[in-house]
Amino acid sequence: MENFEFFNPVKILFGKGQIAKLRGAVPAGARLLVTYGSGSIKRNGVYDQVMAALEGHTVSEFSGIEPNPAYETLMKAVAVVKRERIEFLLAVGGGSVLDGTKFIAAAARFEGEPWDILAKHAPVNAAVPLGAVLTLPATGSEMNFFAVISRAGTQEKFPFSSPLVYPKFSIIDPQVTFTLPARQVGNGIVDAFAHVLEQYLTYPANAPLQDRFAESILLTLIEEGPKTLANPADYNSRANLCWCATMALNGLIGLGVPQDWTTHMVGHELTALRGLDHGQTLAVVFPAVLIERKQAKRAKLLQYAERVWGIHAGAEDEKIHQAIQNTRTFFESVGVKTRLKDYGVAPNVVESVSKRLAARGWTTLGERQDIGPKEVEAILSHSL
Repeated sequence: MENFEFFNPVKILFGKGQIAKLRGAVPAGARLLVTYGSGSIKRNGVYDQVMAALEGHTVSEFSGIEPNPAYETLMKAVAVVKRERIEFLLAVGGGSVLDGTKFIAAAARFEGEPWDILAKHAPVNAAVPLGAVLTLPATGSEMNFFAVISRAGTQEKFPFSSPLVYPKFSIIDPQVTFTLPARQVGNGIVDAFAHVLEQYLTYPANAPLQDRFAESILLTLIEEGPKTLANPADYNSRANLCWCATMALNGLIGLGVPQDWTTHMVGHELTALRGLDHGQTLAVVFPAVLIERKQAKRAKLLQYAERVWGIHAGAEDEKIHQAIQNTRTFFESVGVKTRLKDYGVAPNVVESVSKRLAARGWTTLGERQDIGPKEVEAILSHSL
């Protein structure tokens, strides 16, 4: 096991009726900015619950944060934070709203060009404190310090991270997710599953506890994901899905083990270039990564086949092939297609993605840092 440091200060308030606890969770007397997306929280009752809990506070609002939150939109919110002298941010929504709000928090206190936080990995030295009310289980943004932001004008999508944008608290009430469209739920299942695989399907690091944590999340998603799609108002299944998504990327299962993240980096390019949902890109790219990297990942793929999919019979290559096929079938079973052609994406995107990665110098992807443009093209060729 590799050396590691672990720190996660996020307070989680999980379960029915927890939004009412906002009253005591946000700082007394602070000027608040509530951020949200297109307005679905006003249709499903979440907005009313939040505002009732915030009665007596000084509250401003900023709406319109998109899926794949846009830098251009977020900078408008930064202007509001500065003009209104906002002291606390409250993100109400899914991963995109949470990610966008983390960037707002950092950009509002950044000295210089905020785009440098994303494009040049400029350090974040200060941030507006924030909290979250989660409405879509997927990204784990409610309990980590990561965010991914897009820039429409340049068709770019970049991640950033800083311990200063950990939420002070996150409220997760599975009931508020009951009305989500099936497409968003399916994408969320794939997103959580892929987060686990990025940290698990690498090479052995003598970290059996982390492995078994990861496998337990995968097995639970396989069991509970289809249930919650079949019956969206099943509280128990939706609660399990919500907690799986949080645990998949709160840092715990990645401690002391090698991590990949090739699928995410390639997927971000597909979103930036062709507008695919994040979960859709993961469903397309991950099986292709496993096919192309099956020798480099051989030991963990065999473990994955046996422990997660219960594949014990057959030769090793047969087990690996079946495990990869089962992964693709699972993504399809929750409504997320796994081929670029399913989304009307032409084969010429393969070269476009590899060129963009090369132009940025991102030529050492993967847990072994041996994936460059040539390997990316090979990976994407399996996804056509």
